[in-house]
Amino acid sequence: MIKSMNVTELKERMDKKADFILIDCREQNEWNEGHIEGAVFVPLSEFHGLWSEVLTDADKDKELILQCRSGRRSLSACQILLAEGFSNLNNLEGGILDWEAEGFATTQE
Repeated sequence: MIKSMNVTELKERMDKKADFILIDCREQNEWNEGHIEGAVFVPLSEFHGLWSEVLTDADKDKELILQCRSGRRSLSACQILLAEGFSNLNNLEGGILDWEAEGFATTQE
């Protein structure tokens, strides 16, 4: 099942140091402009080939939050992982656009 999460909910989870994996599936140039600290970079254009380098079978039940620019590409990435047996998937509604609109910080490191 794929659930939705807004940026305020993500920020609260981060502030509580909740146990989850945040995956940014935008492309390299977007990532370089700024991303959410702690995110793992797996571009959607290479998602089929790269996701297994980031996630293992041990992560199948772990909370995964997928994020892109607005929420469309991350939903596609969620669908890929759902087909691979991952069960705790969250799509970040509004993506980095909403994150920045709320004034939350990004990093370029």
